[in-house]
Amino acid sequence: MLARLTMIASGATPAARKGRFPSDEALELRALERASALAASLRRADRVWTSPALAARQTAEALGLDATVEPLLAEQDFARWAGKSFEAVQAEDPEGMAAWLSDPGAAPHGGESLAAVARRGAALMDRLAGESGHTIAVTHAVPIRAAMVHVLGAPLSSVWKIDIEPLSLTEFRGDGRRWVLHASGVIAAN
Repeated sequence: MLARLTMIASGATPAARKGRFPSDEALELRALERASALAASLRRADRVWTSPALAARQTAEALGLDATVEPLLAEQDFARWAGKSFEAVQAEDPEGMAAWLSDPGAAPHGGESLAAVARRGAALMDRLAGESGHTIAVTHAVPIRAAMVHVLGAPLSSVWKIDIEPLSLTEFRGDGRRWVLHASGVIAAN
């Protein structure tokens, strides 16, 4: 049973451009244009899922995809850090920031830990391992990074060493027993 999973990072939002922790906001205009350009290069899919976040749903729509919301694809919940800049959080809560960056089980922001995001992603991939065909999943950088380290068997702390650009594609292939990372970093033309 052959399965293919294409994870697409949602387009950029104003918060992302300003180096802020994600909040549920709309895409910037340029991201909508870039997603439309990417649409023609996507292969047919048997299933199309999207994160519940507005940016992911708008990305799927701009890609011309009729997507179903899949809660397991949600962005990490940053709770009280959402919408704040990295620098502001570092100044307000340096111990919390240090814990968050060094301990995948930490959630000093009152939201979701990286380990919890990874468990969601692993559950999704385990479910898909038994499905044949191609699935497109429009999601966010943290869930994509977590899926990559899951497939590679790398430590969860490795997510901070992976850069996921807005609208980049990450491809996985599965044979029903295991997943492999097939490609990563494909980006729509500017």
